[in-house]
Amino acid sequence: MLYTAPMTQIDDTRKMILHAAVERILHYGYSKTTMAEIAKDCNMSAGNIYRFFASKLDIAEAMARKFNEEAYETFGVIVARKASAADRMREIFHYELARTYSAIDEDAKILEVAEVLGDERPLYMNDKLATERTYLVKILNDGAASGEFRKLDNPDVVAEMWQSALMKFRFPQLFSKLTLPKLQREIDGVMDLLLAGLSPGATLPPPWDGVTAATEAACAETSGMILKNKLNADH
Repeated sequence: MLYTAPMTQIDDTRKMILHAAVERILHYGYSKTTMAEIAKDCNMSAGNIYRFFASKLDIAEAMARKFNEEAYETFGVIVARKASAADRMREIFHYELARTYSAIDEDAKILEVAEVLGDERPLYMNDKLATERTYLVKILNDGAASGEFRKLDNPDVVAEMWQSALMKFRFPQLFSKLTLPKLQREIDGVMDLLLAGLSPGATLPPPWDGVTAATEAACAETSGMILKNKLNADH
């Protein structure tokens, strides 16, 4: 009969591997860490570690999911507060800005993990955003029900647009070199505009029909062709 380890034993081993991986990755960096080295830190064979994680990328994703658990707990606390919907929306995004900025500021090697997951695990990133939207939708529905926000036909889409507009402020070192105070000033300005669009008197503009013409003009030539034409024009 095939022996299967108890689930608690498997969980404990996974936690041990994750702990060792975090220690090594934060010290040496993701690209300079190997599965064999993590296994050695755990006093197990290189082959044995693959019973628990199929790849180093799976370990990186597990690290990120563990990092996000605290965020989801905090989101739940914010959603339950007896504050205005606008204040709660602001608090969630300010919290996420400060949390991700500080994580990278304290250890830049986390930035490498964020970049790798963004490039190689888009489904994980999409899942993270979808989970976050469940909290945003609750706040949006509260605001619409109380009359603080205008009636929303599709709160999930509105939440998605908020995330898109504020993507720069999620692991902001991926996008800019601004200090945290400057980023906080920017995110407040963007949220002022977003909240104005949710106010009871706000109306959506008519659909814009110029997107086809704009994209056709921009995509008529490749970037290489444009650069060559500009260089030739300089001669």
